[in-house]
Amino acid sequence: MSEPVEWSEAEPSAPSASTAVTPADAADAARLVAFGLQPKLAPARDQEYTELLRRYRDDPAFARLADAVAAGLGLIVLEVSPRAGMAVTAAEDSVFAVRMGDYARRTTADSGDRFLHGLAHLAAAALAFPRPEDLADDAYIGRVTVNGVDAFVRQACRRLEERAAEQGENTDPATDAPGLEAAWRIWARRSATGATKDARRPAASTTGIVAKALAFLTDSGFLQRTGDDNGGTYRTTARYQLQVRDLAGSAALAELLELGVVPVTDGTATLLPAEDTDDLDLVADAGLPFHS
Repeated sequence: MSEPVEWSEAEPSAPSASTAVTPADAADAARLVAFGLQPKLAPARDQEYTELLRRYRDDPAFARLADAVAAGLGLIVLEVSPRAGMAVTAAEDSVFAVRMGDYARRTTADSGDRFLHGLAHLAAAALAFPRPEDLADDAYIGRVTVNGVDAFVRQACRRLEERAAEQGENTDPATDAPGLEAAWRIWARRSATGATKDARRPAASTTGIVAKALAFLTDSGFLQRTGDDNGGTYRTTARYQLQVRDLAGSAALAELLELGVVPVTDGTATLLPAEDTDDLDLVADAGLPFHS
């Protein structure tokens, strides 16, 4: 693995605030944004990318130009640094935005399943960064597994079911109702692994849904696959940390974390043991994640 790029304070670029923007400047700014749209590309592996990042830091006029190019494409710049490169996320109206409905339809014909796919992504984020300080620490690396995320959601399902019963709420709503309360009921009913004639993991099983979510995050440069144990093991990247920081204010993520399924006290994260696990349909050897 390449070593992180270090930016030296020496040899700053000549200031260009008073210089008119040239077509070459615009091309360089667009090139930097194009690098940012290649999330798996590490700056340390591309000299041109490294130089453009350095120019972004040293030349305020160029930085403003690159930000403007990104904004014109409907992209939000989360960070520009050697560790993350030019990390961008798509605004809701951007041509680069991935809609959860579109994402789910590529995986299943059941419109109700889009809530399950959304919940899988939400659970992966909560399990990867269970504490605010994890998101604030640039050196923090979270680790998740397919089976661990499924086990986490099933314990969350149990907590939500208990809460609904205590409050006397309807425990059998329509499966296409929006929100976390509906999603957990669908998840709890779904088989964790299912069965196929050739022993493949069915895409409609909950571990199949989680595997799809983690594979998508890997393809997007947010996770790196580190092994095949426990359905697949993954570690987080700087880009994923930035994305989850952007998500951290969402009500759904806050609600999931407030369920207390993931206690964190000393820098490690695990799942609380359930009082009765007979009906949880947990995957054997769930391989609950650890953090460093």
